[in-house]
Amino acid sequence: MTQQILIVEDEPLIAMMLEDFLDALGKGCAGTADCSAEALPLIEAGAVDCAILDVNLRGGEKSWAIADALATADIPFVFATGGGEETIVNRHRERPRLMKPFTMEGVEQALNRLLA
Repeated sequence: MTQQILIVEDEPLIAMMLEDFLDALGKGCAGTADCSAEALPLIEAGAVDCAILDVNLRGGEKSWAIADALATADIPFVFATGGGEETIVNRHRERPRLMKPFTMEGVEQALNRLLA
């Protein structure tokens, strides 16, 4: 069964690029969301094996509520960020990061670590 990856990204072109990467890597997309209101129902519905979370979402929202929901559901995730340590809240500081700009190799390595 194809692993299903949730993409939480507020830039449509980056979200589409990530979807293309997942397709090329033989992974499925469990859905895309650009805010908590869109992402949380996807997590609650199940069928998410792991997630890529942009830290900064539209309207200045941060992805902490989504990260909390994933952690509660024991679903692994990686933060997508261009920032350093200070951008991640303490309770999630040890989570893995996928640094921007993305490469297919970087996405593949991050997913392999999450799904190992």
